[in-house]
Amino acid sequence: MQYPAYRPIITAVCVALVTMLVGCAGTIPPAAKEDRAASDPWEPLNRRIHNFNQGVDKISFKPLAKGYQRVLPETMQRGVNNFSKNLLGPLFIINNFLQGKFRRGFSETGRFLANSTWGILGVVDVGSDLGMETYNEDFGQTLAVWGVPKGPFVVIPIFGPRTLRQATMIPLFFAADPLFYLEDDTTRRLIYLLRTIDLRSRLFIVDAMIEDSYDRYLTIRESYLQRREFLIYDGEPPEDDDFYDDFYDEDFEEDEQTE
Repeated sequence: MQYPAYRPIITAVCVALVTMLVGCAGTIPPAAKEDRAASDPWEPLNRRIHNFNQGVDKISFKPLAKGYQRVLPETMQRGVNNFSKNLLGPLFIINNFLQGKFRRGFSETGRFLANSTWGILGVVDVGSDLGMETYNEDFGQTLAVWGVPKGPFVVIPIFGPRTLRQATMIPLFFAADPLFYLEDDTTRRLIYLLRTIDLRSRLFIVDAMIEDSYDRYLTIRESYLQRREFLIYDGEPPEDDDFYDDFYDEDFEEDEQTE
């Protein structure tokens, strides 16, 4: 049943709510141009999109995720999460091979096949039960291994924080997703929505970590960039020499002052 007469009203209400929430969220101004981090030259625009995303989240994904956690038993939530992770299998397989990590690529292939068959399309994580590790690699990490610069930090509407290098790979992310080729549009959209809600429900622990931060935007930006470095270097990112130089310089100056 369609209600064409009500659609403009619903759209206007949604836009008004988002605009109101965005206006309330933007309480911290961006840094002056000369004070911006080298990784974030587009900070003013990024903050506006971040505030927009936060407003959309408050009136849609967050309440849906809370309801999802209340209604669905934990075992069913685990099944949804396993199913969602399994759909990422082809993405991990392709990028492990593209990075020359052939052993990991074959391991991911075996894991994906085991979960998709014995695990009932991934609802049951048979691969983990068989001792198969997962090696999460995406196209952004592959470009990093190939030497492509990460570019500026950028916030994408709805999708959230990215580096420019990773943001350009969003179309390939969808192309590597088996769900993208599902012919039934209604089923595909429902599964996309369920996956999104499940992911949002698992970000509540992150909310708890950053809710007391003075600047939510900066906390998310720095956490995201550090996490990406961790993933790109397989858990062993190089030390930041500039950070240690600054640290020791400050420590040396303090020692001189105390003397």
